[in-house]
Amino acid sequence: MIPNILSIAGSDPSGGAGFQADIKAISANGGYAMTVITAIIAQNTCGVQQVQLVDYAMITSQMTSVRDDIRINAVKIGMLGDAAIINVVAEGIRGLDIPIVLDPVMVAKSGGRLLAPDALEALRAQLLPCATVLTPNLPEAADLLGVAEAKSPADMERQAKAILALGPRAVLLKGGHLSGGDSPDLLATTDQLIWLDGPRYPTRNTHGTGCTLSAALAAQLAQGEPLVQAVRIAKHYVAEAINRSDELDVGAGHGPVHHFHALWPKVGG
Repeated sequence: MIPNILSIAGSDPSGGAGFQADIKAISANGGYAMTVITAIIAQNTCGVQQVQLVDYAMITSQMTSVRDDIRINAVKIGMLGDAAIINVVAEGIRGLDIPIVLDPVMVAKSGGRLLAPDALEALRAQLLPCATVLTPNLPEAADLLGVAEAKSPADMERQAKAILALGPRAVLLKGGHLSGGDSPDLLATTDQLIWLDGPRYPTRNTHGTGCTLSAALAAQLAQGEPLVQAVRIAKHYVAEAINRSDELDVGAGHGPVHHFHALWPKVGG
């Protein structure tokens, strides 16, 4: 049976991030995508122009509508915006005994702030303990812990362990912001630390990589893949999406990754 994955996230009218990216990534990874929209964002590949948070009662109504009618096999949580939305979402997922992948979206690729600084405590207290997997990048991890950004693998190990102590069952700390030729990610659980190395492709088309990875991971977990294997599959999918991103021609800034690289004919040989 095809799993149903619920994306709780903001929008991206350019299609590279937000729930639009989640729908593409979930679909490409064998799931049926559903959405609860938390924010309407005017943005493109060059930046964020405006953010309008969705009314809290409407977010609750969206979640209730889905839960009252449809089997949910996994949840992916992305942009939330402020503390009140975090609380609404925490209440909305209460009682769900399914994989929950939390991508703590705080700042857009272009630098636009997407989570109010005073919402960090609500995120830590309300949602981190609910997460099957938390997927921060290095700046997000530093924000969550109130420390300087990791500059080395040793820093990443310390910060992953510290975040794990905040309640998630696993942390996938993404090392794309480290300098160097590779892009190492670290999967931390209470039992082990697993390094997952990957190539760094020479492209500026990396808009939406965090959304895409977390959505792909949710789809794999919903299909019953064990955590480590699900992470490996999702990471490989995103790496190929980045590698093939130059086949797209979308915008003048940080373009999107190629979500359907495995399904569409290869462009340019």
